[in-house]
Amino acid sequence: MPKHFLSLADIDASDLRAILDEAHRIKKARIGKAKGHLDVDAPFSGETLALIFEKSSTRTRFSFDMAMQQLGGRSITATSSDMQIGRGETIEDTAKVLSRFVDGIMLRANSHQTLTALAQNSDVPVINGLTDYNHPCQIMADLQTLEERGGELSDMTLTWVGDGNNVAVSFVNAAAKFGYKLRISTPDGYGVNAQTISAAQNAGAKIDLIADPIKACDNTDVVIADTFVSMGDEDAEKRLTELMSHQVTEALMNAAAKDAIFLHCLPAHRGEEVTAAVIDGPQSAVFDEAENRLHAQKAIIRWCLGT
Repeated sequence: MPKHFLSLADIDASDLRAILDEAHRIKKARIGKAKGHLDVDAPFSGETLALIFEKSSTRTRFSFDMAMQQLGGRSITATSSDMQIGRGETIEDTAKVLSRFVDGIMLRANSHQTLTALAQNSDVPVINGLTDYNHPCQIMADLQTLEERGGELSDMTLTWVGDGNNVAVSFVNAAAKFGYKLRISTPDGYGVNAQTISAAQNAGAKIDLIADPIKACDNTDVVIADTFVSMGDEDAEKRLTELMSHQVTEALMNAAAKDAIFLHCLPAHRGEEVTAAVIDGPQSAVFDEAENRLHAQKAIIRWCLGT
């Protein structure tokens, strides 16, 4: 059976720990090398990863493409409109066809059901590049960033502020695997799915729901935000109005621990989910976080393809 990377909730903690350790090793091994330079072992000569995009992308597209180049392989990139799935071919048939052509598939999908159907019908590993439900590759890069800053994840308190979206879900999924405490502060109607939280808590996750963002950020080690209006949201004005109470401001960062770190998966909208003073300030790690998408995803690819 292929080793898919679809959700952090479905992967053993020991495997996730090994992937994160590998991401750190990979990054250190590239110090001083040009970005197009092959990794020393370059394990994937002759292997190809398909990159399929139903949603537009910057970090996911470039990081996966460079990941395969540095690993010695190659990638083929296509949007859904480039393919027959844009004209009604089923994802099941697409999975069976691509399994004959490539060694792995990364899908950035509108619907999580599309991803799971692809994986169920694929003979090669499938990697989740983002769905409406979760975003596991992002969280692996985020956790790598926090460890680089000198922290033990199991000793940390992380606070999510804003919309309980797909990125928040993956932080929930990872909480039981890595042992950090997670606080979630969202306005009414924007919380993380209750079933997702309950499942994580039953698996040992330490999660607190705190409506007041100032209280949620009290002495926290990490403050995390994401855009208030995501791709596909058609109620932008309503969302902006209702979510502004949970904008990450200097006041929230002042309530956090003195050396607290700010994370945001990008793209960011200054003046909406976060102020410019925070995201461009000294506590922000957002560009280290973006860079680590490359290294974390290389470790994920290696895990999926078995090296």
